Amino acid sequence: MSDIEIIQTPRVMLSVVEAAKCLSVGRTTMYELIHSGEVESVHIGRLHRVPADCLHEFVERRRRQQSVGEP
Repeated sequence: MSDIEIIQTPRVMLSVVEAAKCLSVGRTTMYELIHSGEVESVHIGRLHRVPADCLHEFVERRRRQQSVGEP
């Protein structure tokens, strides 16, 4: 055993596939949410990256909409 301690920091940006897994949806649905503007994404070169906090915001927004009966 080594005395080196590995410190894992929370991920700030997720790939589209990782974000989809977090929401338990498919990749295509995740891209639809991104393209509709419901979930924010950031372009880094040719890649889409989803800020992790945007997933929490999306879920909270959906929960509020459902609690007041909005579509």
